[in-house]
Amino acid sequence: MADCCSNTACELEKLRAKQSRTLKIVLVINITMFFIEIVAGLIASSTALIGDSLDMLGDALVYGFSLYVVARTDTWKAISAFIKGLIMATSGLFVLGYALYKLVNPAIPHFETIGLIGLLALAANAVCLGLLWQHRTEDVNMRSVWLCSRNDIIANVSVLFAALGVWLTTSQWPDIVVGFGIAVLFLNSAVHVLKDASKTYALHNKSSTPG
Repeated sequence: MADCCSNTACELEKLRAKQSRTLKIVLVINITMFFIEIVAGLIASSTALIGDSLDMLGDALVYGFSLYVVARTDTWKAISAFIKGLIMATSGLFVLGYALYKLVNPAIPHFETIGLIGLLALAANAVCLGLLWQHRTEDVNMRSVWLCSRNDIIANVSVLFAALGVWLTTSQWPDIVVGFGIAVLFLNSAVHVLKDASKTYALHNKSSTPG
């Protein structure tokens, strides 16, 4: 008897199950880190940490949407990716708004808290990145998830530079600059994901339309 996994449908089912397991793990990690970072960011008065916490929340929502559409059609995956792009854009605009608020209401952040939580977030996202690496080219759904995870590492390293800058300058400016940078990263990734989602949606629906 031939192994059922030589069948294309069986292989696809195995791939979806593997994607689902990975997404559940990274979802839990990101929800946990969101609560840790948002509390720490408010206590430390850190634009960079609050921006990174919103990145964690956005990623948690992204992974939730991705989990929902794992076994669905390419059209659903494209719609999910489009929603993820909107979440990234919203997060970016929020961080920009908070950075502007800090300019009007200046306060020197606690660099010790920024550095400690930044290291914890970097470790958590390194785990997520390792888990998602194998899925980065599978479909539009997992490509957008991979992009989120890659951005997390960049944001985490930036947060550590913010902590170092605040310590060296005794100023809020390094934290605000990093916060702005994270916001720009959000917005740039949002554009990329929205374009990818729109292209995939258009191609799928064009191929599905009767000739």
